[in-house]
Formats: sequence, structure tokens, C-alpha cells
Amino acid sequence: MADRTRDIDAPKRDACQAFEDVVALLNYPMFVVTTRSEDEMSGCLVGFASQVSINPPRFLVGLSNKNHTFSVASHAERLAVHLLTRDHVALATLFGAQTGDEIDKFARCDWHPGPHGLPILDDSPAWFSGRILERLELGDHVAFLLAPETGSAPDDLGQLVTFSDVRDLEPGHEA
Repeated sequence: MADRTRDIDAPKRDACQAFEDVVALLNYPMFVVTTRSEDEMSGCLVGFASQVSINPPRFLVGLSNKNHTFSVASHAERLAVHLLTRDHVALATLFGAQTGDEIDKFARCDWHPGPHGLPILDDSPAWFSGRILERLELGDHVAFLLAPETGSAPDDLGQLVTFSDVRDLEPGHEA
């Protein structure tokens, strides 16, 4: 039987490196999250997002506490979560490599007002909107727990934009 004490006593930096190595192997889907608070709209590319409950349905979105979308979402009641196909990597680039502090991203893409005035991206084949139930500080990101309310999805999405498609983007803000 292997000596398990070695794992317990391993230096902390080894555990952090192991975590980083494991995470680097993953190829998460990427999402564009949009929101509105009063007359201000914002959106950003998000890699930290997941369904976290089946019944009741819940979805968790992590937003960097340094970006424009976080500041708007901090005062918003809802978020819209969009999936993009690889045909729309340029849209992922717009929302991931630009900051709403400097440009109006919505002036550079097609969108329409959706439920509760949320900006819905026309090139997103699948999206849902949800009411924000909780905000949880989790280090350099804040988790927004959503109760999905409405949305749209086709029978087949095709190939989604994943982390490997946007790995080389220079983010609009530090993480």
C-alpha cells in the first residue's frame, strides 16, 4: 500500500500547482453574461459558471470583482446567460477582451431587449435569464446565484465556444 502521509505533508505550493495543472486540463464552456441596472447595461465573457441544483433549478455565475459587469450586476436584479457557438468567437472576443469602462459593447453587436429589459445577444443560439437570489464573495470573484426564469434553446447547439477557443485573449480587466 502506498504511503499516504506524503500527500498530507506535501508543501502547500505543490497542492496549488497540482490544482492549476488539473484545471489547465479542463475545457469549460464559456458564457457571455449580460445585465442591466436602471439605464446601464453591461456584459462580459465568463468561464466560472455551472448548474448547481436540479430542483429547484439554480445556476451559479462567477464575476470578477474588478470588471464593469460586476459593478452593474451588483445593483441588478437579474442576469442573462448566453451560450455561443464557435461561429461566434468574435462575439466572445468582444465581451472578453474589451471593457465596458471604455467602450459600449452593445453598439458593436446585434442584441434586443429581453425579459425585464435585459440585453439578449441575437447571435446566441441559447440563453436564459434568471433572478439573482444571492451574491457570495469567493476571493477575486463574486458568485451570483440565479433562479432561471425564461430563455430559449434549440434542439442542437453545435460546437460551443470553450476555454481553449479564448485562452489567448487579453482580458479587458485583470481577473
